[in-house]
Amino acid sequence: MADLGSRPVVITRPLAQAQAFAGQVAALGRAAVIFPLLEIAPVADPGELQAVLSMLDRYALVVFVSPNAVDAAFRFIQAWPDGVAIGIVGEGSRLALQRHGVGDDNATIYAPRNSERMDSEELFKALALDSLRGKRVLIVRGQAGRDFLTDMLRAEQVSVEHATAYERLTPQMDEAKIAQLRALIEADSEWIVTSSEALRNLLQITTDVLGAECVVKLQRNKMIVSHQRIAETARSLAFSHVTMTGSGDERLLAALQSRP
Repeated sequence: MADLGSRPVVITRPLAQAQAFAGQVAALGRAAVIFPLLEIAPVADPGELQAVLSMLDRYALVVFVSPNAVDAAFRFIQAWPDGVAIGIVGEGSRLALQRHGVGDDNATIYAPRNSERMDSEELFKALALDSLRGKRVLIVRGQAGRDFLTDMLRAEQVSVEHATAYERLTPQMDEAKIAQLRALIEADSEWIVTSSEALRNLLQITTDVLGAECVVKLQRNKMIVSHQRIAETARSLAFSHVTMTGSGDERLLAALQSRP
């Protein structure tokens, strides 16, 4: 097995979100490799999204499910309307909002209070439900998403609508990427995984292009994940070395500095 310093650190986020984190990994003296397991594409026809985002003042709360949702939506938002609260489920989304000039100083932002579990369940607990009953909430997301928050809000007599801001695609593999994937698996890499969907894509791609022997080797590579749900997915897929850090890049980076 390769020693800690020589093992590649594979960053599996979509390309736009992977580059800055790769720089932080490199600053630790680690070899950072960007290998996206999700591609983010704009919706084919943005007309419906634009129409919804042009009338944000109809909503009491707008929830962005991810940094991708923030970035995709703000292509069509000139300025955040006064009096419309924002819901987010992770620190990456807070940073994305800040890049677009929105923060706690000029907007009401609800986020999970439990930094160990940054998800829609914890966001729901943080919301001011009394101020939302009988009003409208917009959830900005990819082409599909978990329905927990929708179901819980509707049970509290809150009207919930959805806006599809982007599409998530499985990356296409050419010969160079296949060779890179094989090399990363053989190198006993440490994989940074911040999405259950990305993890499932990794296993499926490896199965399809490299076969069962490489799948077994992959399942012995170290997976560093940011959420309990992703850890549960990893274990259900027979990954044997799973470290759950909690939300936030600083926790992922700290895990990279710890001995396995």
